[in-house]
Amino acid sequence: MPGLIFALLGAGYFWRETRRAVQDAAHREALALAEFVASTFALPQGDRAHPHSAAAEVLGSDTRLLRSVAELRVLRPDGRIRWSRQRGEEGTLHPESARLTAAMPETARSAREGTEVVRPLGGAECSACHTDENLGVLQVRLSEPLLSRQLSSVFQGALGVTLLFGVILALATALSLHFFLTRPLRRLTAIMRRAEEGDLLVRAEARGADEISRLGSAFNEMLARLTSMKAEEIDTHRDLALTKEKLALKEKLEERLTELSLLFDVAHSLNATLELGELLERVTRLVVERLRIPNFSIMLLNPEGLLEIRSAWPMHRGSEGLTFAIGEGACGRAAETLRAVYLPDVSDRSSIFAKRNLVGGTDHGSLLAVPMVHTDKLLGVMNFQRPEVAGFSPEELELLMAVADQAATAVKNARLHAETVQLTMTDPLTGAPNRRHLFNRLEAELARAERYSSPLSILMVDVDHFKRLNDSAGHRAGDETLRVVSDVLRGRVRKVDTLARYGGEEFMVLLPQTSKADAVEVGEKLRRAVLETAALASPSQPTGHVTISIGVACYPVDAADQETLVDCADSALYGSKRGGRNKVTPYEPGMEIHPGRERGPHAGRPSSSEARPLPPTGVAKA
Repeated sequence: MPGLIFALLGAGYFWRETRRAVQDAAHREALALAEFVASTFALPQGDRAHPHSAAAEVLGSDTRLLRSVAELRVLRPDGRIRWSRQRGEEGTLHPESARLTAAMPETARSAREGTEVVRPLGGAECSACHTDENLGVLQVRLSEPLLSRQLSSVFQGALGVTLLFGVILALATALSLHFFLTRPLRRLTAIMRRAEEGDLLVRAEARGADEISRLGSAFNEMLARLTSMKAEEIDTHRDLALTKEKLALKEKLEERLTELSLLFDVAHSLNATLELGELLERVTRLVVERLRIPNFSIMLLNPEGLLEIRSAWPMHRGSEGLTFAIGEGACGRAAETLRAVYLPDVSDRSSIFAKRNLVGGTDHGSLLAVPMVHTDKLLGVMNFQRPEVAGFSPEELELLMAVADQAATAVKNARLHAETVQLTMTDPLTGAPNRRHLFNRLEAELARAERYSSPLSILMVDVDHFKRLNDSAGHRAGDETLRVVSDVLRGRVRKVDTLARYGGEEFMVLLPQTSKADAVEVGEKLRRAVLETAALASPSQPTGHVTISIGVACYPVDAADQETLVDCADSALYGSKRGGRNKVTPYEPGMEIHPGRERGPHAGRPSSSEARPLPPTGVAKA
């Protein structure tokens, strides 16, 4: 098609140049002819009667030279035709007279229909006959040359043939494109679209050796590789799925191991101490640090049956000591049902536990209250709170409940330990410290008195005629008498003082930083208190009332060591007994070797340095 277009453009250019050359030749021919015609008017007339008869004869003859002349006229200056090759036009006005008579000087004009030359007449060749300078104009118009018409016909024929050839070529090209390019490309495009939609098993036709066939072959190879890659991808996805399952199992195992490790650490840490206060602090620290619980509290059931906060985090916010009734709030509900209560959003006031849900925490987030139960017995509640809504996962709930079970066991052990220590250090009948605790306290107070050079007094107290009370009223009455006497004495001493059961019906009172004289006054106050207690009235006593005798000794006035101090107090007590009982006697030197010791119920009393077994009930002294 480009060649055809260039051929048409070349032919057009050739035709235009040829036509221009023919027009130039016709133009020159017209100018020469006009010159010839003008020269005929200057021919000698001879014997001709009419002027220019020779020119008329020449111009009027049918010569081959003038055969191409279409029009030949001589026009007057006024536009009328003076002479014409066509007879009958003389004297008429030429339609283009104004244009023709105004042509000065000679002009030549070529057009499609021919070439026209307008030449003014007059001059030297006409001066012999005419005196006027302007004799008019000569109009000569030649018809289109035959060569030009022939060239136009040839070019038009060539143009038609070329156009026909172009149409045939375009039709052949279109058919070729359709059968050899468009249709194969459509089939290949359809195959590619199916492959794009996921059908990787489809294949394109590739039976030829042309570019489309090679493209189809390359596409088939690409599809084969994609199919292989897809199969590998499926295998890879399957392997990845199996790997993910294994990783998920591994993560679960690691989580379980972490939970077990945490539970082990909790158990190890909790079992490392039997002190309840230290135990609660360790639990709080473990929960906050290991479990990342920003708000936490431990509540224990107090003797009044209320849940009391014993340890909380953050500390020092005033939540310690708060109490909740059973059934009040989430913690009370957990204590009541012995089951964990989980509130995903504590700000949701539609909850049945909305009242006092918070235990020192914030008013938003999630709350978990887990009861601490040991052998179906409620010990307390652990409260976990996070600021995020639904901040506890199901796995964490199980872990926290396990931590609560561990803590419950540790709290129970701590309480059992405290009770055991209490039993070993406390007299079970009177509730006062026993002899072991007494001597531990006495040793500590003596060391403090020695260090700070302060006095330390002790009172040895004995219930008068206690054997007679047991023999007449029975041991149960004797036990009750000891309990009442212990309560009276305990209520009359300071908190820094120590009241302990020394043995049998004997008690000892430690008075730190108390002089001997002040200790005698304290003894008198205790003696009067017992004497004035109505519950101690007894008909079996000589005076009708239970009385006590007290011996007083003071460090460092009377003794410089523990055993001597106790012996001095014991000797002073014997002095009270010898003096008639129901009295307070301070120690004086020589009392321990007094030969007139009282015989009878108190004969043969062992010294304080000898072992004295502690009877469980009020047994009379030997």
